[in-house]
Amino acid sequence: MTSLPKGEVNIICFQHAAHRFLVLQLFVVMSLFYGTPQAEIKKYQSYYINVDPNQNDKATEIKLASFKRPHMRAFHFSWMCFFTAFFIWFAIAPLLPEISLTLGLSKQQIWTSNISSVAGTIIMRFINGPLCDKYGARILMGVVLAAASIPCACTGLVQNATQLYILRFFIGLGGSTFVMCQYWTSSMFTKEVAGTANAIVGGWGNLGGGVTQLIMGSVLFPLFKAGGLSAEQSWRTVCLVPACVGVLMGLITIKQSDDCPKGNYSEMKKTGTMAEVSASASFRSGAMNVNTWLLFIQYACCFGVELTMNNAAASYFKATFELSTESAAAIASLFGWMNLFARGLGGFLSDKANYGYGMRGRLAFQTLCLVGEGLMIFVFANTKSLGLSIFVMVIFSTFVQAAEGSTFGIVPYVNPPVTGSISGIVGAGGNVGAVCFGLGFRNLDTLHAFYLMASCILVSGVTSSLIFIKGHAGLLTGHDSPEVIAAYRKTGEAASTTLQIPQLDTTTAAKLSDDSFHSYEEEEA
Repeated sequence: MTSLPKGEVNIICFQHAAHRFLVLQLFVVMSLFYGTPQAEIKKYQSYYINVDPNQNDKATEIKLASFKRPHMRAFHFSWMCFFTAFFIWFAIAPLLPEISLTLGLSKQQIWTSNISSVAGTIIMRFINGPLCDKYGARILMGVVLAAASIPCACTGLVQNATQLYILRFFIGLGGSTFVMCQYWTSSMFTKEVAGTANAIVGGWGNLGGGVTQLIMGSVLFPLFKAGGLSAEQSWRTVCLVPACVGVLMGLITIKQSDDCPKGNYSEMKKTGTMAEVSASASFRSGAMNVNTWLLFIQYACCFGVELTMNNAAASYFKATFELSTESAAAIASLFGWMNLFARGLGGFLSDKANYGYGMRGRLAFQTLCLVGEGLMIFVFANTKSLGLSIFVMVIFSTFVQAAEGSTFGIVPYVNPPVTGSISGIVGAGGNVGAVCFGLGFRNLDTLHAFYLMASCILVSGVTSSLIFIKGHAGLLTGHDSPEVIAAYRKTGEAASTTLQIPQLDTTTAAKLSDDSFHSYEEEEA
């Protein structure tokens, strides 16, 4: 190889040196202007679970056996808090036969108290949605649980029907924790797995309705009586148990969990990681979307049915088949026990339908669940055998919970920036449905009340054809956008909307050090 003259070598070295000097100067200027390159300000710089940086570090998988912060800790606190809320909310339901004997309540008065218990949470669900967008789910969850525990502890002070209505109205405020439950997991998991995550935490939380029937009616109530208390003394004191559990759970939740993958909202706003959110603007945006109200109707016809059955099932089995309070409560608890798997299954199958067919798949599955639910209610209402009635109720309950899970598999897609407000509105639909169906049972005979409820559910299934979400196909018409297709088939990635400042990597920075520069000059020479 021919060597260059000494003069040319010096010129080349000088050119390289000048070039590297200019790069170094540019690096210094960028550092002064943008600041020294550093990791993003967030509570956790690494995670034990796979996350999507383009979706604010939300998890792309669910590790049920893990309790680590932030994703899975929030996941488990979501369902445990909602479970506790049900324990508080429906502690009175299996005791109503005994309470009615003590207070001399009529059927209409019992159903008025049932309606009061689910009406109390409607307004709170509307309020909690935008508050979640502004403050996060963690603090709201803890505060509402503790607040609902106070009237629950006062159950023993009730002396007449009016006091019972007022008491159950305020206890029912605890039911609004559902909004925080669904918002929290939507904040922690990507849209592609949010259906499964939301369904599991919602289902395991709803399981509290069935467990409460069993624990309060078939375990604690007879246990208190066995301890020497009368039936009246037992129902007046037993509600102290769920009240204490609620306060304890609320305090632990606030102290031991996080608002979102990057930390708590208050700290993120201080560091500029998160922009301030207007609760009123969030609510307006969610409320102006017609899809929100169609899902409101559909959720009224699944979760509203569950709430109605939580209030009615024990009394129905006791009256229809002449069972004891303890036996009727144990059978009624089976309806809620289906939440152990059915709601999670609904969300999981909704996600699977999305993977193959996009939003059209989710809507088709939603319609199937609602139609199956309506048909099974007709069968249940006309079943006169105890064993067969229990079997049909289990199938009926499975469709109910699956429809609930499917609904909140759709919610995160409607308008992602205001998911909290949309979750609140849709969640309130469940309580509105319970109030409407409760009025039906209050004013009609049981058979025709069931017929009315079943007919409304079948009509709600048809409304799936009216849901059209931007960029997604509808049930019968429309097409998915290429980005949506790429996302649900996992053949591409949505473009990031985050503005990223170009930064020199560590290798380039090292080459700009004096030692590296001299080595480079000697190598060229």
